Amino acid sequence: MKLKALEALMSSVDEFADPKVSHEQYATSVHISSRMLFTIDTTFDDLRDKSVADLGCGSGRLAIGAALVGAKYVLAIDCDFDAVSQMVANLADFDDDIGSRVDTVCADITDEEFWRPFHNRFDTCLLNPPFGTKSNKGIDMIFLKRALELSTNSVYSLHKTSTRQHILRKASEWSVNVEVLAQLRFDLPKVYKFHKHSSVDIEVDFYRFQHKPTTKPLAL
Repeated sequence: MKLKALEALMSSVDEFADPKVSHEQYATSVHISSRMLFTIDTTFDDLRDKSVADLGCGSGRLAIGAALVGAKYVLAIDCDFDAVSQMVANLADFDDDIGSRVDTVCADITDEEFWRPFHNRFDTCLLNPPFGTKSNKGIDMIFLKRALELSTNSVYSLHKTSTRQHILRKASEWSVNVEVLAQLRFDLPKVYKFHKHSSVDIEVDFYRFQHKPTTKPLAL
């Protein structure tokens, strides 16, 4: 699928109707998410015919986009029931072929015991995790660690550029290969009352993590 066609299809995925600051709910823009998926597919062949998990799926833009690109199965995960409901409503706007390849689950990524049976069940994991800016410091690394546990091959994630050295250090500790694919300007629109500006650009890194042939257990 060409980039323009993918972007056009993904533009129909509605964003959060009522975003919750406690979950740091910010939608990944169509511009960024379509280019992420296009790169993952055309450069690394990590979506087409692959099993994919989207951790913290929100309204489902990345999960639905992965199915549009050709993922054989996508599990969209979020702890917020309202977000999952929005994801299901968005999915209903697409044809049955897309819907048949996407499941949703309302579950907490931080629940280690719940996710243990899912270790190594997915080829690729996608995530735009909460950055832990307002609360839940370190939640971004919990999301990343869980994604690495669930995947057998690769993880694609967005993180604040200011945390790059910490993330590179953790990747080394976890014995996974890591590459910063791009440095982006993530436009955060004014969606919460405490926001003082109509929008703010946040510098964000787009990462690819890949398992080495043998890895040691991950530890935070």
